[in-house]
Parts: sequence; structure tokens; C-alpha cells
Amino acid sequence: MLKLVGALCFPMLLPVALALLDAAPSTAEADIAATLNAQVEAWNRGDLEGFMQGYWSSPELTFSSGGSQTKGWQPTLDRYRRRYQSAGSEMGKLSFDDLQITMLASNSAFVRGQWQLTMSNGKKPGGLFTLIFRRMPQGWRIVHDHTSAECSQ
Repeated sequence: MLKLVGALCFPMLLPVALALLDAAPSTAEADIAATLNAQVEAWNRGDLEGFMQGYWSSPELTFSSGGSQTKGWQPTLDRYRRRYQSAGSEMGKLSFDDLQITMLASNSAFVRGQWQLTMSNGKKPGGLFTLIFRRMPQGWRIVHDHTSAECSQ
């Protein structure tokens, strides 16, 4: 009798179980979101080196923005320093919103979202980003970043 009840209940419960699994973020997605959150926290502390920990530390890293491409971890850090830590500039407070994480494979993901900086003068530059993440021995890292700014900035 128990086998009969189990056989009858299983087909009814399977769609519910699959829906719950589908609705819960995967560990990989949670780890990627945590990497992005750590970047925001580092940025808001003024810690560009900490922010850059989310990127692949490789000369093969690519960063595209403003019609140009920067290749390599160190040149990308140098670009951020020139833009946000040179005389007369500020980093502002960073936020990421509308994150959409799509797993491409067990070791790669495509991430889209919006970024915004809140500056001390009240301006709020922002835009969109598209990231490619890969799982590395040290965790999930950005291997390609394409960031755009709103035209009104």
C-alpha cells in the first residue's frame, strides 16, 4: 500500500520540487553576486585594489568602455586610478542594480546590470555593464567587462 501511495504522489510532487529548484539561485550565482557585492564594498571604502580582486589577475583581462579597450589587470587598475583617484576626481558611492546572472556552463557566466555612482556634488553618473565571469582556482572572476555610461553624463 505504501508503494502505491508513493507511486501516486511522486508524479504530483515532481513538478513542485523542480519549480523550487529552478527558483532558488545556484551556488555559482550566489558566489558571483557575492563577488560583485565585495567589489561595491571595496569601492565605497576607496579601495581600488580590493575592487580589482573581482577581476582576473591576468594580462588577458579585457575592459571596454568609452570607445576604447584596456587589456590586462594592471592597465585596468591604472585606468581606474587615473579616472577616479587622480587630482580633482572622486570615486563617489557605487551601487549595482538589476543584476541578471546567466550561467553559460559550470565554470562560466554572463552577467548584466546597471551601475551608478553618487557623487558629493549630487550628480549620479551611471550606465550598463555586461560581464563574463569564469570560475578560477581562487573563485569567480571577471574576465571581460564592457561598461557603458548614459549619454547625459
